[in-house]
Amino acid sequence: MRAEIHPTAATNRDRDERLSLEQKQILQSAVAKIVAYGDFVGVSANQMAEMLRSGFTVRELLDYLAARTGEVA
Repeated sequence: MRAEIHPTAATNRDRDERLSLEQKQILQSAVAKIVAYGDFVGVSANQMAEMLRSGFTVRELLDYLAARTGEVA
């Protein structure tokens, strides 16, 4: 059974405390995969973090990384 992360969990100040252990593990795995993919297409974890801080949504970040895939191939 998959654990679902509640959509509002990310908007709470204490969101880290609201996630179950399984949810934290799923989130950590997803972030690690995104970081690895970013590295593959030439975007560092620090660059991705800065993009998110500057206003990119996660969807926009993933779209950006996908667009860079063609540049790497």
